Amino acid sequence: MIVQLIQFSASFVRHQTRNSSKNLLKSPLVGSRPVPKSSRRPRYYNMNNTNLLLKQLLFPGLDLHTRCRYRFLPKFFRSGTLDTLDAGCGNGALAYAAYQKGNRVLGLTYNNQETAKCSALFSFLRTDPSRLEFQSYNLYELPKLGKQFDQIICSETLEHIREDGLILQSFYDLLRPNGVLHLCCPYALHPEHHLGRIDNPEDGGHVRDGYTLESYRELLEPIGFQLIQAVGLGSPLLVQLDRAVRRLRGLGGDAAAFPLFLFSWPLQLFDFIDPPEPFSLYVQAVKPPAASSTSLA
Repeated sequence: MIVQLIQFSASFVRHQTRNSSKNLLKSPLVGSRPVPKSSRRPRYYNMNNTNLLLKQLLFPGLDLHTRCRYRFLPKFFRSGTLDTLDAGCGNGALAYAAYQKGNRVLGLTYNNQETAKCSALFSFLRTDPSRLEFQSYNLYELPKLGKQFDQIICSETLEHIREDGLILQSFYDLLRPNGVLHLCCPYALHPEHHLGRIDNPEDGGHVRDGYTLESYRELLEPIGFQLIQAVGLGSPLLVQLDRAVRRLRGLGGDAAAFPLFLFSWPLQLFDFIDPPEPFSLYVQAVKPPAASSTSLA
């Protein structure tokens, strides 16, 4: 399998290089045949089958922390024909995991590119569009969504949002009684996160360092949530491996990091939950059965 991935990756890089050269020659910016304005779309709308097949083989991607969450978090998701919201769905990994458990899933992201990429990939994987859908949406507008859910997933998103309490209140209102919130954020005391950020600008980066179990409680329990489980993710081994892969990706892109990623693949099996100092902290919170929504009929 690994040998096939290496061969396929090399073929993909050559294919992308040839396509980039052809696209440059055809570009209206270099004075050749003009391209109609209506047909000029961002590259992510035009992912070809080679690109999509590579994404399928490497799913959920080269980010080792994303792979960790995809490996462990779905074990806590509820199965069956439930309505699930993935708020801040990223590359769609956890939305897809919920879909595989039989859920009807709506994935929301503020990033239009992520929406388009998710839609293209999961269409390529022939998922049922009536059960797995992606939309571009501002989470501050959640009260206008007009739907209720049996569970909500919010992974590595809340730390980017200044009004985190407001978003959590929206989650509570959108959940049906006995609904569950799966919340995963950076562990604020991990050395890579513990930088003293408290109220940074909401510009796409981290507004705050993250959360601890105590700060989760301070946010969730006054709203009405009951915390029933907490799990740490990201062992020291995983953090070291991801740091190395990320460094190479920053220097030379995915192709440069790919050999190290393949080397790290079997080592990721030694990752484990609840390390003494986790990289991320997951909590499961439930809306009590007797509770009712305040914003939806």
